[in-house]
Order: sequence, then structure tokens, then C-alpha cells
Amino acid sequence: MMNSGMNMLKMIQRNLSISYFTMSIRNSTERRKLGYFSCTTGNPIDDCWRCDRHWVRNRKRLADCSIGFGRNAIGGRDGRYYVVTDSGDDDPVNPRPGTLRHAVIQDAPLWIVFKHDMVITLKQELMMNSFKTIDARGVNVQIAYGACITIQFVTNIIIHGLHIHDCKPTGNAMVRNSPSHYGWRTMADGDGISIFGSSHIWIDHNSLSNCADGLIDAIMGSTAITISNNYFTHHNEVILLGHSDSYIRDKVMQVTIAFNHFGEGLIQRMPRCRHGYFHVVNNDYTHWEMYAIGGSADPTINSQGNRYLAPVNPFAKEVTKRVEPWEGSWKHWNWRSEGDLMLNGAYFTASGRAAPRSYARASSLAAKSSSMVGTITSNAGALSCHIGYQC
Repeated sequence: MMNSGMNMLKMIQRNLSISYFTMSIRNSTERRKLGYFSCTTGNPIDDCWRCDRHWVRNRKRLADCSIGFGRNAIGGRDGRYYVVTDSGDDDPVNPRPGTLRHAVIQDAPLWIVFKHDMVITLKQELMMNSFKTIDARGVNVQIAYGACITIQFVTNIIIHGLHIHDCKPTGNAMVRNSPSHYGWRTMADGDGISIFGSSHIWIDHNSLSNCADGLIDAIMGSTAITISNNYFTHHNEVILLGHSDSYIRDKVMQVTIAFNHFGEGLIQRMPRCRHGYFHVVNNDYTHWEMYAIGGSADPTINSQGNRYLAPVNPFAKEVTKRVEPWEGSWKHWNWRSEGDLMLNGAYFTASGRAAPRSYARASSLAAKSSSMVGTITSNAGALSCHIGYQC
């Protein structure tokens, strides 16, 4: 009787296992039919909107997908669409309607899109007004061979899907920054994107390379910034976060660097930090010649779940660089590496004694395993999106 009862119990358990397994297959099949598996990557930004093949009619959904310190940047979500039809930039003081410059200086919130592919060569800095989204999905838009983008004393900016390259110094000229104001601009450095005294900024899925100064600089008390899903190549000083060691107002700075690919031809500053808190999470570092992450003036750097591939050069294996060479001046700076993957001899020099929970309170998002970085960052840079298909 005991053996018979045990056999019956095993049969019931087996049937339950088969039923559960069959149900799992059925559920997985149904989810595939809904498209969940076709674009789910573990990248929380992309998985928020890229599964939607009707992304064109739902463009503004992007504004709800940000993460990190810039997660509250809504850009032009609450405004109307503005279609850029003209690639020209003949007059930085009186821009023509239909140009990108005319769009970004308006006072009202705007979601700016482009009618067709275009190369925009700016005569002077593109001075953005608050509550604007530049959304280049579905077309190839290049900001190149002239001035580039300046975000100064404004808030709520989203820049998505641009190719920004070969930016040059410009200035000593009048430039309009709103319908009611224009003023004299001194010489600009030639940054790809310059963020100055601004907040709630999200820079996502852009391809940046080969500018005269930095690819992205954020200075003068800028904060609540997320730099995500970008592809950086062929540049020396990539990202600067902080105006100067003496500018203590930058202590308010909070920046998330997430899901970016730092690719070929890069040398240093990925990023280079000063005062503030910087969360560097799930990025793929495949090239540097001097160092990847640098700093001065006691920044807090929380490096989590990144993949660091050191160069062949035996003298450039260290991920980190303190500008102050004396250890006594930086040993208390809170720099930590958690869950990072170190390849080809890469190593991270940690410092400070901040408890893990202190980092957790300040962290901008949860890091995923470094083993997922290749998948998470595989589509970094400007996307090739087609109407009627998932982007």
C-alpha cells in the first residue's frame, strides 16, 4: 500500500510538472506573438518604447522612459509638434521658420521632428530655450562642420537621435536665444553639446565624434542630467563634468552616465569629474589611450556593472586617474567599483570609506550585471528607425 501511494504521488507530481511546463511554453509563445521578446534587451530605456511599431504616432512616450538623475526631463512633451523642413542657418538673429534654430528658440514647449534627412551646418551656437525635445528618429540628421548645441540657463531638454560631429569654435557674433532676446556671444569652444547652468537634461541615443573641444560638457551648476545610450568615437577629451576645481557650486551636480558605448579612437575623459556625484553604470568601454574616468576636487564616483577593456599599452591599464598625483590629497575621495568587469589587465583604483548604503541612497538607478553590457549597449548611438516597424 505504501509503494502504491508513493507511485500515485509521483504520478501526480509528474502530471503537474508537465502541465506547468506546457503552460510556460504557451505563455512564452503568446508573449513572442505580442513582440515582447523581439526587442527586450534589459535596457530599461529602450524596452520602454522600442517594442512599439507605432512609435511615430506615439513619439512623446519617449519622455516617460528616462532613467537616472535626468529622469524628470520632459522636454517638449506638453507642447505641439514642430517639423523642421529647412536645413539652413543663414541668420542666427532672425532665423527662418522651418529651421531648427527657429524651433529651439521658441518660448512654448515643442517636440521637434524632421521632415527628411539633412545635414545642418550652424553658423553660430544653437541656443536652446526650455522645454524642448529634438527627436531625429526616422531620419538621418547631422549637426556638423560648424557650431553645435548650447543648453544655457534653461531646463527640461531632451536630445535624441542626432549625429553630432566635427563641431568648430564660433562666436564673437549676435545670436538669438528666444523670440524676444538676442545677444553677443563670445567665442565658443566647439563642444558637441555644452550644458551651462541648466537642469533636467536627457541626452539619449546620439552618435558623437571629432569635435574641437568636448563631445559633452556640463558646467556651472548644471544638474539632474542623464547621458545614456550614446556612441562616442574618435575624440580626445570626451565628457567634462564640472567647471573648475574652485567652482564649488558644482557640488549640486548629479549626473548619470548609463548604457553608452565608448568606442574607437577615444583617449580620455569618459567622464572627467569635479565636484558632485556621478553614477557610471552599465557602459561599455572598448577604447581609451590614457584613462577612462578621471577627476579632481573630491567628486563622488560610483562605477557599477561596467565593462572595461584596457588598451594594449601596458602603461594605460588603469581605468581611473586622479589629477592630484599625491595619494594623501585623494585617499578620502569616494570612488568605488562594484560589479565591474575588468578585461585585458584593466584595474580601478578605489578610495574613500563611504558605506555601501550611502552609495545606494545616492545612486540613480539599479545596475544590471556587467555580463549584460554587450546586449544593453549593442544599439548605442543614433538608431535607424523605420515607420511601421519597431525602432
